[in-house]
Amino acid sequence: MTARAADRSLLIRDFRGGGCFHPPRNRSISAAMTDIAEMTSVPSVSLATSHSDPDGFAQAIGRSFERFGFAVVADHGIPAELIARAEATARAFFALPEAVKRAYCVEGGAGQRGYTPFRVETAKDATEADLKEFWHVGRELPAGHRFAGEMPANIWPAEVEDFRQVTLELFDAFEATGRRILSAIARYLGLAPDVFDDAIEDGNSILRLLHYPPIGPDAPGIRAGAHEDINAITLLLGAEEGGLQLLDRDGRWLAVGIAPGELVVNIGDMLQRLTNRKLPSTSHRVMNPPPERRGFARYSMPFFLHFRPDYLIETLPQTIDAAHPNQFPEPITANDYLLQRLREIKLI
Repeated sequence: MTARAADRSLLIRDFRGGGCFHPPRNRSISAAMTDIAEMTSVPSVSLATSHSDPDGFAQAIGRSFERFGFAVVADHGIPAELIARAEATARAFFALPEAVKRAYCVEGGAGQRGYTPFRVETAKDATEADLKEFWHVGRELPAGHRFAGEMPANIWPAEVEDFRQVTLELFDAFEATGRRILSAIARYLGLAPDVFDDAIEDGNSILRLLHYPPIGPDAPGIRAGAHEDINAITLLLGAEEGGLQLLDRDGRWLAVGIAPGELVVNIGDMLQRLTNRKLPSTSHRVMNPPPERRGFARYSMPFFLHFRPDYLIETLPQTIDAAHPNQFPEPITANDYLLQRLREIKLI
């Protein structure tokens, strides 16, 4: 394979269903694995059809998840004006002086609330920290709530007007959309559509406002190193700028291309574990931009939908058979699993 071919990745354009991807774990992933081949694609599915044809929508999005670990969702129901307000809010915060932003770092908080500075979060097994900074918003809990010990209180930057109102509104909108997608996943697995409702009630979900600053030609590392997400599912707004890639089953990196306003959704490790890898948590990364885009920042807003802290992640019996023995025989609570993974990425 030539060096030129190694620097390119596939643009995903056309999907043909089937198959179950068991993603590579704990292995080095390099540009040398990139190759050029037939153009294929993660399909775009319309969430609006989940009302008129819930089974059809469940099959469409479920096949995409089973094949790629990813799906692209149109008509997701999150208002465009809310997205615009949230992006403006994020831009306003990240434009603040470094000293002001760092005042909102929560010491000993594992990055779960407030500000995490540039080049702190590190992908598992990576040698370079990610070229990004971010802010985390969690669930608002009443005083004395039973999960107050596992879910710290939010903090809010006084310098950005309406920050709290806008981000909590977006948090609620993301959660409502995520609930509908989990319902479709349940249908795809042959379960009751509401089977995950209790699991995510008071879940430890997190909204991340994410900023990848402009970078120079000799920047160390990449914007986000290859990793899998910890949570149940991730919903991502703002991927139109480009750079997001997923690792396909044959070791090729595929560029995730979406239309304006579409949502990228991927399976996280918790749901992969629950489904015995039937729905894979796929390695993905955010590459540095080409030279002509290095002077531009990239903003995105992922929502990490989590189970409630005491939810027991135990392999679903429907996903176990002679051909697919239980790969995760030891159950673990969502909170214990979260802490385990946060240690791996050096946040605690």
